[in-house]
Amino acid sequence: MRVEPITCYRPRPEAVAEFVSPPYDVFDRAGAAAYVAEHPSSFLAIDRPETGFPPEHDMYADDVYQRAHDLLAERVADGTLLRDGTPCFYLYRLVRNGRAQTGVVAACSFDDYNNGIIRRHELTRRSKEDDRARHIEATGCQTGPIFLAYRDNPVLEALIEAAKTADPLFDFTDETGVRHTVWRVARPAAVESLRMMFEHVPRAYIADGHHRAASAARVCQRMRTEAGGRHTGTEAYNFLLCALFPASQLTVLPYDRVVADIGGLSEEGLVRALEDAGLSVGPRRETAVEPTARGRLGMYAYGAWRELALTGERPDDPVASLDVSLLQDRVLGPVLGVGDPREDRRVSFVGRTAGTAELERRAGEGGVAFTLFPTSVAELMDVADAGLLMPPKSTWFEPKLMSGLFIRRVSHRESVLDAARRRLEQQE
Repeated sequence: MRVEPITCYRPRPEAVAEFVSPPYDVFDRAGAAAYVAEHPSSFLAIDRPETGFPPEHDMYADDVYQRAHDLLAERVADGTLLRDGTPCFYLYRLVRNGRAQTGVVAACSFDDYNNGIIRRHELTRRSKEDDRARHIEATGCQTGPIFLAYRDNPVLEALIEAAKTADPLFDFTDETGVRHTVWRVARPAAVESLRMMFEHVPRAYIADGHHRAASAARVCQRMRTEAGGRHTGTEAYNFLLCALFPASQLTVLPYDRVVADIGGLSEEGLVRALEDAGLSVGPRRETAVEPTARGRLGMYAYGAWRELALTGERPDDPVASLDVSLLQDRVLGPVLGVGDPREDRRVSFVGRTAGTAELERRAGEGGVAFTLFPTSVAELMDVADAGLLMPPKSTWFEPKLMSGLFIRRVSHRESVLDAARRRLEQQE
């Protein structure tokens, strides 16, 4: 695959811990507003610019995206963001609960995304694509890396480990206890070695960031069309801002399900329906069930937990054989009447980081919650290699990559820095 070094804006080392923020899509609108209220100088104010308007303001209005541009320009003008004009790779290590993962921040080819070398496993929503595409167009920048996984390459990992012996550019711990360390790889020989080794990586897989990838690709295609005969293929818009991690280092957490009602079934009726659907149903218990093996589920309903087991042979199909698919096909659909989990508002998805107490709260007295064993990275790759799609919310990767560490300009129009300087001159 084609992986190139980048130039970018990045925070001053003294400002990085205060400036960077969790990715835009882990918040709903109220949550984003609350975070920005507590962290007014954070990148989330740029990433979710509607937080600067009243709650009733249209979050997709033109002035919202203009605010993203203006705030980014201000952070360039006041020195919070510095431009690194030397093409380089960055190594990004995250350590959570003693477990480390190190990725390479780079520019990946739009053509590789288009032709399936960068592989997808989820559908995207047009409305969410539109939002991120407009954000890129307004700021002229890609502001959040796409999280990619690749099958381990020992030589590549040795190069990465050698580069980490240098002093880091950034090293800080966020509010959740995750330590973030970044190294800059700018020596030409080291840059070329990493670039060449990635040529031996046959494909990469989107672990997180399908909407960021789809929106960046849309902007790329539009810019290519606008360029017409001037297009050369080397322009910045032909590449996607990515962070590439070896699959063995990644941690996937479960994405649990809550259904708001039990469809009129009594507790006994629910148990019988599950058994008729081919599940083994354990006795009531007070302690939460957090499955430790594939094929095991937990269920909270009627004030108690039960352990469930998926019995019988699994389908050969890599999607149909997933626990999340079997839960949908055997339980959520036929027993609870959930047709399309993407559209049914009775269903909510909860990452396990929220805790089982949150599942109990959401289920309440009349709903039902299910805990799952996490989908593996290998299963994700099998689905993507087959050209298939996973059910919604099948994976939850932790820790999340922080946004605002690397801001990559892709527009051939006036730079954010130029706009910031011009506005300051007008104010004088």
